[in-house]
Amino acid sequence: MGPPPEQSLASRARSDMTKVTFASHPHLLGFEQLDRLVERSAKSGNDGYPPYNIEQRGETAYRITLAVAGFAEDDLAITLENNQLVIRGRQTDEDEGRTFLHRGIAARQFQRSFVLADGVEVTDASLENGLLHVDLARVEPETMVQTIRINGKKA
Repeated sequence: MGPPPEQSLASRARSDMTKVTFASHPHLLGFEQLDRLVERSAKSGNDGYPPYNIEQRGETAYRITLAVAGFAEDDLAITLENNQLVIRGRQTDEDEGRTFLHRGIAARQFQRSFVLADGVEVTDASLENGLLHVDLARVEPETMVQTIRINGKKA
């Protein structure tokens, strides 16, 4: 006696499922990079440190704020490469000769990544009161219409 019909249908459905990607869709030509960005952002799962906020500050303006208490400006680095904003923090070890009875303030390095849409640019970064603010703006591209000439065969 074989498996119940509903189990065999479910197992067949699972085996027929394939990974759908942006690059596999016939109307999305040249979007292979989106698949890579989605994979990178999924893999950059952090442990929640440091905590951050993302706020909309206007129709095309955004701000990412990270709580980086104890980090000096020289301990922080902000880079933007291929639409990925990466914020890193590394504190220098100044604990020599100090004895802590309790250490509740985190002093560890971190890396936070954010994938930015095309046309989103970093406009400013500032550090105040233990908060790192990174301001972003979405720049609307100019609408461009291009006429493509059709070349015919000559006899």
